[in-house]
Amino acid sequence: MKALVLLCALAAAAAAQPKLTPVDEAGYTKLIAAHKGRVVLIDFWATWCKPCRAEMPELVKLEARLRAKGFDLVTISADEADAQAGALKVLKEDGVTGPTYWKKAADDDKFNDSIDPKWGGALPAVFLYDRNGKKVKSFIGETPVKDLEAAITKLL
Repeated sequence: MKALVLLCALAAAAAAQPKLTPVDEAGYTKLIAAHKGRVVLIDFWATWCKPCRAEMPELVKLEARLRAKGFDLVTISADEADAQAGALKVLKEDGVTGPTYWKKAADDDKFNDSIDPKWGGALPAVFLYDRNGKKVKSFIGETPVKDLEAAITKLL
């Protein structure tokens, strides 16, 4: 009986651990569609990006405050495949509970252009979508979280 309880506890702990699901151009479109009916903020970040790391805990707090009003935060790591363990560690430390992805594009330029032709892949990059899945605003580079919150609040 003790072994069964231990196995259940281990399974629950493993299920609670974040994982990075690969996302390419087609997957990104499906990802946006999956959040229809909710305002969604897609955050592209990387473990080596200091501004990304600084804003992540603030985005997590923002999502917790606005979740009940119809807001979702989705994070997409731009780290290389061999840095996924480090990315997962950051997500866990920062308390990210929502969907977490890993950018796995066959062609980075094509992927970036499909999201925003003006993007160019710079980090941090945050893209805001309305409840119908339409991109409303792009935030390229460091952006104060209060500015993100103001844009999100207009859509809620």
